[in-house]
Amino acid sequence: MEYRTLGRSGLKVPALSFGAGTFGGQGPLFSAWGDTDVAGARRMIDIALDAGLTLFDTADVYSNGASEEILGAALEGRRDQALISTKLGLPMGDGPLDAGAARHRLARGVEAALKRLRTDRIDLLQLHAFDGTTPVEETLAALDDLVRAGKVLYVGASNFAGWELMKSLAAADRHGWPRYVAHQAYYSLVGRDYEWELMPLGADQGVGAMVWSPLGWGRLTGKIRRGQPPPQTSRLHETADFGPPVDQERLYRVVEALEEVAAETEKTVPQVAINWLLRRPTVSSVIIGARTEDQLRQNLGAVGWSLTADQVARLDAASAVTPAYPYYPYWREGGFRQVNPPLV
Repeated sequence: MEYRTLGRSGLKVPALSFGAGTFGGQGPLFSAWGDTDVAGARRMIDIALDAGLTLFDTADVYSNGASEEILGAALEGRRDQALISTKLGLPMGDGPLDAGAARHRLARGVEAALKRLRTDRIDLLQLHAFDGTTPVEETLAALDDLVRAGKVLYVGASNFAGWELMKSLAAADRHGWPRYVAHQAYYSLVGRDYEWELMPLGADQGVGAMVWSPLGWGRLTGKIRRGQPPPQTSRLHETADFGPPVDQERLYRVVEALEEVAAETEKTVPQVAINWLLRRPTVSSVIIGARTEDQLRQNLGAVGWSLTADQVARLDAASAVTPAYPYYPYWREGGFRQVNPPLV
């Protein structure tokens, strides 16, 4: 397993991390993702740790806390072998204090997560969404208190717009508070919007990407093909409307390019799709999920080898889409605005 620095920090993370959204199986969305129990989670973690995958990502809203509970139970006795990343900020109830990133919500949310995870610290705490009703100074000051107390070691964001992330980073710099070192964002061969603004921002500001849904919300598994409906076993039947939209013609172009490269490399379509992401600028770790041990082992096969420059170019061409204004003029010229370090 390759290890990378998480953004502009000293934390080393594996190139692949494990998404525990499949643990618990509660609710209409998460029950379709998976229903792994504690015994199954222990087996998954055994496989992951043996492969050098040491970072496990979850959130309080995953199965209403059950994902954190199962992850904590499965890691009992080997907590120091693992890094735990969790997220909070989305609604955990109907009350006015059950969502957001105000001081009260962060303090209470972290205490609840620590209890569910059976641990004394969270290695990486990420805000699950930007809270536009709370001043960023209040949020960052509360995170600073949690870091100083040793309950949180590093902080990050998830699903922020560029201006939201930059505003937060500027406030952290101004007051000497912990900066976001990670941004958990959607990025895949059928979802390259991350490249327009968030990638240059991450390169310039030292924010590493933790990529969620690298297989395009289950569309790049090798089971989706032109002219054929998704197989009955596909979770897309239940979850498609929850995820990012994808133009069907573009999806088929990408799938056909992936199948061509998979045949050349003797790898699977998911392995090729994940390997492509691992070559992209600012990507610190790609979060893989799995409902079965076999899926996990297959996804782990995305590391330890490299696509050729020609194969990357073909995947780039098949997945290309014209960015929105004001980015498309620079895209037509063959690149983004220059940043330091440059995007290569």
